Amino acid sequence: MAVKSAPPTEEQAKRVAAVDVTSAIQQYVRPFTVTEYHRMAEVGILHEDDHVELIEGRIVEMSPIGSEHVWCVNRLNRLFARRGDVSVSVQNPIRLGDRSEPQPDIVLLSADAPEDRTPAPPHVLLIVEVADSSLDYDRQTKAQLYAQAGIPELWIADLGGERIEVRRNPSPIGYQLIRIALRGERIAPAFAPDFEIEVDAILGSPNRPAESG
Repeated sequence: MAVKSAPPTEEQAKRVAAVDVTSAIQQYVRPFTVTEYHRMAEVGILHEDDHVELIEGRIVEMSPIGSEHVWCVNRLNRLFARRGDVSVSVQNPIRLGDRSEPQPDIVLLSADAPEDRTPAPPHVLLIVEVADSSLDYDRQTKAQLYAQAGIPELWIADLGGERIEVRRNPSPIGYQLIRIALRGERIAPAFAPDFEIEVDAILGSPNRPAESG
């Protein structure tokens, strides 16, 4: 005997419809603007719990965040919060032109950054991306995007490789200076060369179970 399943609730039906629309959007050939991206959220096509960002006109699903990633971001937040002359933005969007609005793990903003709009490159001092499964994406797509936007410095915390990649001197073809900092070493942001941070203080204990993020 066939068993009839219960019909979906109104909320479930709306959610399925939204997912179908979002999937269709991903196949749309014309890149989206930041304004259109925001409009999708306003009308319910995108939701607050959708882990996505706008990259060069495409809506990109972000990698899942594991516990290593979470605690590395927490450590970075604590470290940079010691400075009173910057604002620390954690996993919030920045606007890079008309077609990109990524959500870096950490953004250090100048103290005079206006609070009535989404942060933009003129007020960004440093971006830090924490990477495990997203390492190639951060090194290639994200790094190129940040360099082209004129972000002066990018750090990539490579959790699997247990190192920090420091990238400076942005240009249209990427960052021209790349330094690798390993455990036992110290690094400092270009805007505050006296503010040295131990690589181990960012990466935490070396004896952690591997987890994607």
